[in-house]
This record gives sequence, structure tokens and C-alpha cells, in this order.
Amino acid sequence: MPQAKKRELPIWLLVAILLAVVFFWLITTNGQYAQILNTLQKGIGVTLFVTFVSFALACILGLAVAMARGARSRAIREIATFYTEIVRGVPILVLLFYIAFVGAPQLVALYNFAMSPFIDAGVIEKLLVRDLSMTWRAIIALTIGYSAFIAEIFRAGIESVSSGQVEAARALGLSRWQTFRFVVWPQALKNILPPLGNDFVAMIKDSALVSVLGVQDITQLGKIYSSSTFQFFETYNVVAFLYLTMTVSLSLFVRALENHLKRSHTNQQN
Repeated sequence: MPQAKKRELPIWLLVAILLAVVFFWLITTNGQYAQILNTLQKGIGVTLFVTFVSFALACILGLAVAMARGARSRAIREIATFYTEIVRGVPILVLLFYIAFVGAPQLVALYNFAMSPFIDAGVIEKLLVRDLSMTWRAIIALTIGYSAFIAEIFRAGIESVSSGQVEAARALGLSRWQTFRFVVWPQALKNILPPLGNDFVAMIKDSALVSVLGVQDITQLGKIYSSSTFQFFETYNVVAFLYLTMTVSLSLFVRALENHLKRSHTNQQN
């Protein structure tokens, strides 16, 4: 009988927790750090809002693209593949600039064209480019950028389910939607969740890029505060601490979820 692997004490985690406690004590006792944290509080909400909304929309779009890549029509598969490969090849920062200053005006023009009968009738007002805030332009860019990567996660998870199970479900009279809902999706979800969680952690870090558009997130507020007070060391210590707190805690949650899924799968096999 194979010997169970001995779990090692996570020294890095203990050191990280110790540093977090020390830094938290410093924030609560040092007036400068407390003032910086108070200034950056609004940015925490903006960072989380941008991350959660962008990730939710990226998951919806990514699932649609993944389903399109498995469609019967070759035209739909080629379009979905083209979207995935092109978007994955563009850096997030470039995509942010492109959507903010090129895509947004075109999107507004398309909206006004589609709604022209209602605009001419005076039912709704014409949309202006400045009405689309930089926050929502950043959300659109992050949604598009991450949807291509998430689509690949969904596709890999769906394809991990053996074709024999799909054929068996179809032979029992289940429709394509019922087969996907009751047979494919529950099994694929176990393989999808861990990498999906890693992408969420990555999006929190990449959300700092929206500061280049002037979005008042943690990074942008830290940049403004440090440039006005010249307290660069203290400010970016707090900025790094806030990001590390969010990303490390979420990474630990994802790791715990992955271990739980592995144990569940092992128990089911036994």
C-alpha cells in the first residue's frame, strides 16, 4: 500500500502572515500609513468592482466562444478560433488603449445607428462618447482580453469528458442541451474551476493596468497621492500590501478548492 505523502509545513505562508501582521500593526500605529490607507480605501472598491464585473462578463463570453468552437458549423468554429487566437495575441495594456480610444467611439456610433429610430422620435437621447466612462471602457477591454483565455479553459474542460459518455447520453434520448447540462458540464466543472480561479487572481493584478486610463483604482490613487506628498516608499508599500492581501488569500482559496476536488474525485474512484 503506497505511503501517504507527508505534508510539509508552509514556511513561506507563515512568513507572509507574520509580515502581514507587522505591516497591519504599522498601518494602525503610524499616522502616515493610516492616512495613505484611508486615501486608498475608495480605490479598493473600484478595483474589486472592475475585477468582479469584468470576470463575470468574461466567463459568459468565454463560455459562448468555447461552445462556438465546438459547433457543427465550420464557419462558426473558424470565427470563434479566429477571435480566440487574435485576442490572446494582443497585450492587455494595448487592448485597454485600443478599446478606450478606438473601440469606444465605434461602439457609441453603432449604438446610435441601431437606436436611430428611437433617437429621432425623441424617446431616448443620442449617446456621446464621453457618456461611456473610462471605468466601463476598462471593463469592456478586460472582458474581451480574458474571455479568450477563459474560452480555452472551458473548451479544455468540456473536451476532458469522454465522447463515450456523450454518445451514451444521446443514445438514451437526451438532447444536446440535456447532455451538456446533466452529463458534460458537471464533470467538466471539476477541471475548469482551479484554472478559472487562477485567472481571477491574475485579473486582480491586471486590473492595476486600468490606472493608465485614469480609473480611480488602488494604483491610480496611490500614484496621485505619492506624487503630491512625495511619500513614494510608504504609498507603494500600502499599494503592494493591498494587492498581496487580495491575491494571496484568493490563491490559497483556489488551492484549497483544488485539493478538495482531488479528494472528492479520489473518494469517488474508491
